[in-house]
Amino acid sequence: MTTASAYIRLFPFLSWLQNFSKETFKLDLNAGLSGAIIVLPQGVAFAAIAGLPPEFGLYSAIVPAIVAALFGSSKHLISGPTTAISLVIYENLSQFYTPFSEEYIGAAFSLTLLTGLIQLLFGLVKLGTLVNFVSHSVVVGFTAGAAVLIGFSQLGNFTGVTFPSGSAFYEKVPYLLNNVGEISTPALIIALLALIISVVFQKLAPKLPGMLVALISGGVAAIMFGGADAGIKLVGALPSQLPQFVIPQLSASTVQQLGSSALAIAILGLTEAVSIARSVAMQSRQHIDTNQEFVGQGLSNVIGSFFSCYAASGSFTRTGVNYTAGARTPAAAVFAACFLAGILLLIAPITAYLPIPAMAGVLMVVAFKLIDFHHIKGIMKTSRQEFGVMIVTLLATLFLHLEFAIYVGVVLSLLLYINKTSHPELASVTVQRDEAGISSIVEVTSEKDLECPQIKIVRLRGEIFFGATNNIIESLHKEIDECPTQTKLLVILKAVTFIDIAGCEMFSAERDAFREKGCDMYLSSLNPEVRGMLNRAGVLQRFGTDHIFANKRVAIKKLAASVNTEKCKTCKARIFDECAGNTLALDEQ
Repeated sequence: MTTASAYIRLFPFLSWLQNFSKETFKLDLNAGLSGAIIVLPQGVAFAAIAGLPPEFGLYSAIVPAIVAALFGSSKHLISGPTTAISLVIYENLSQFYTPFSEEYIGAAFSLTLLTGLIQLLFGLVKLGTLVNFVSHSVVVGFTAGAAVLIGFSQLGNFTGVTFPSGSAFYEKVPYLLNNVGEISTPALIIALLALIISVVFQKLAPKLPGMLVALISGGVAAIMFGGADAGIKLVGALPSQLPQFVIPQLSASTVQQLGSSALAIAILGLTEAVSIARSVAMQSRQHIDTNQEFVGQGLSNVIGSFFSCYAASGSFTRTGVNYTAGARTPAAAVFAACFLAGILLLIAPITAYLPIPAMAGVLMVVAFKLIDFHHIKGIMKTSRQEFGVMIVTLLATLFLHLEFAIYVGVVLSLLLYINKTSHPELASVTVQRDEAGISSIVEVTSEKDLECPQIKIVRLRGEIFFGATNNIIESLHKEIDECPTQTKLLVILKAVTFIDIAGCEMFSAERDAFREKGCDMYLSSLNPEVRGMLNRAGVLQRFGTDHIFANKRVAIKKLAASVNTEKCKTCKARIFDECAGNTLALDEQ
């Protein structure tokens, strides 16, 4: 590795800085301004979900965004506070601390540091492939569940009704129906106004900052109703200052208390970030280095925790806006953070007039948009198992602690994957001739597909490993037991790409087991890796060269020539060319 490449490996931003041009600067600057406007209401709203004062949502959109842009691999990914992570933080920290309290805020920073360290460790030891085990169905199910929880969590702010502390989401609607008289008309009108404006902008002008307009409109409506004097809850003025330096506490007790939550947030954050980065990269034709993205996300949270930030990840909305606005390099994320810092210093006092019902209206829209109806419909159509994973994850999100919901989804996905790989496809095949008289191998799908009564041919697809051997053995014996007259078993292994020592031992043992049944086993079409493993394990020697064939054509020719010719006289199948004394002309498909 050269010195230059070593520096780029340590400081990825050097790779795009060296090609930074005046035109790129203009495009990134414009995209940065758009991103700063978009994140302003989001940061305030997401902090409320996390149980933190609004300024911390904005801080988390500044420092982590810069660090992730400089040390990640994506040109367009924008990091910052996200809905799902905000909700996970609230669900976990509210068990031990009072939201918005100093202890709660300090614990949020500690949780962020711990999350970042886990993510950074994953990246440094190159565990980027781990994110592939968090299936898309898990993410869709978790996000949909989080959307439901977010929507119900804002029901009180939306209506002005105070719900009993700790009430579950399914208890809120009955409580609201029984206490309709407590609904605040001003709060409801302001919330509905913000909701309607957000929806209208998303439908008619999605590129404009509809959420910001909705919050401003809600603020105007609140003033007209009389503001705080009319009982309308307001956010309060934000401090006109940049993120403050803090030192998160990371004691042994803190790690024990927050470790499980940090791991869940780390996995969720990495999954969000990499999924969004890959999605945009498909359109921009950019390569994403998953391990580098892990490092970037980890560093953003580690450094962010020292600057009053809570756990951040990739933002789908801001990343989409960044890409469509024409961003060319990660500098756009840096510019967006700088613009946001300037806006924070200039307009912080104005947030004193921002009504909480308006934020609730905006968050209802955000929650609804989190439910990916398009992919839910696609999963329902394409895979019953994946749909089951999605539903289980969604229900776990609603009825369990959120970090366990992620674990449930991941474990269920892995179990389904293991179940699938432990059942390699084993199909009976036969020979058929087309109209031109050319013979080819086809799968047996009905009784009309005739098989040789003396030779059983099966094709195995998949990997042969310790978890699959029992299923393969059962399938092979079932095939032979169904037709006892088939005394020759040919196993085609062309589609087998891997075999372990358990698979090798299986073939050795089953060769003897079938011989006891009066059936000889033959193997054909071994790829080099499988052949090498069988050779090293002594399986090829045990079978003998007369039982191992290079391909199907040779195997069928040899076996067809060795059958009992007396039995052939009464056979109606006559599927092989040898049966009629012709030259074999099987294709090699």
